[in-house]
Amino acid sequence: MDFTQIDRSAFSVGSFNDEPDDLAFWLGKTPGERLAGIEFLRQQFYGYREGELKMEKFFEVVEFKPSNKYYP
Repeated sequence: MDFTQIDRSAFSVGSFNDEPDDLAFWLGKTPGERLAGIEFLRQQFYGYREGELKMEKFFEVVEFKPSNKYYP
């Protein structure tokens, strides 16, 4: 392979001032592909490890005391 040649069809040059067209990109995807994209971003943000797929369980009991200001 000759590394001196650049495949100019593999990328494009743009400006940071150009508006991205993310909406058109995601509207062109199937609902399954959209969900897969959301799951990928969730894993990138929160992390993912097998065996850590559990949620914390906690409950808090709060007594509701209505104020006479809002409830006659």
